[in-house]
Amino acid sequence: MQERQPSLWQDLRATAFAQGWLDARGLRTRYLHAGNATLPPLLLLHGTGGHAEAYARNLAAHGEHFDTWAIDLIGHGWSDKPAHPYEVRHYVDHVLRFMDARGWERCHISGESMGGWVASRLAADHPQRVARLVLNTAGGSRADPAVMARIKSLSTQAAEDPSWDFIRARVQWLMADPAHATDDLIACRQAIYSQPGYKEAMRHTLVLQEPQVRERNLIRPDDYGRIQAPTLVLWTSHDPTADVTEGRRIADMIPGARFLVMQDCGHWPQWEDAGTFNRIHIDFLRGLPAAG
Repeated sequence: MQERQPSLWQDLRATAFAQGWLDARGLRTRYLHAGNATLPPLLLLHGTGGHAEAYARNLAAHGEHFDTWAIDLIGHGWSDKPAHPYEVRHYVDHVLRFMDARGWERCHISGESMGGWVASRLAADHPQRVARLVLNTAGGSRADPAVMARIKSLSTQAAEDPSWDFIRARVQWLMADPAHATDDLIACRQAIYSQPGYKEAMRHTLVLQEPQVRERNLIRPDDYGRIQAPTLVLWTSHDPTADVTEGRRIADMIPGARFLVMQDCGHWPQWEDAGTFNRIHIDFLRGLPAAG
């Protein structure tokens, strides 16, 4: 029998989910949703240049336990793209607007890369709004010029010329195994990057890769120390932005944080090893003890 090729629809075909747009107090916000309002709310935040499909392989499992929403942050995906540079406070404001529009006083928040940066800042500055927190290969703890230059180069190239090869290079950078950058994921991102005005939005997004801007947006040790929500810091063996020691350092700064490492994954463990990620993630968010 011929092996089935992975695809977004293959991931979602057995999932009751919805795609839509919500007015987050003036910001038109695109979302993918699974679960229902009787369950605890969970918000999933993607990284730089990303979009809600980063969590396509997680919606079904999480929708069984949580009112699960993956959103396109401002300047990303098919959400609004305001004409100004996006610093962390702008993303935090967007998330709070979304929560208010949903009527949530608090929710679980899980952020990957830049999404973890935003989640960290929100949890530090608005502790009453966060129930449980997951920082997944999270950014914002340091400024590494080589990593910043690589993100800026790949992202700018893909936005300026959203041809297949440039988009594929950007997506493959996320993965420990380049084969996990599937054709339909590349096609999805190509459609996003080909939108009118996306080049400008990417320039606004990449200001966080500029040294002076990044410096004033970093999460400092005292910020991590103010996080009150039970926190899981999840890292990977092959993260291209920082090695395991950085993930452990972040966890050590957050009171009571749990630290776990997923093997054979890059910057998107929720995609590359969805089964392991879903188990670890769901158990933590449900308050279950760590396995083993």
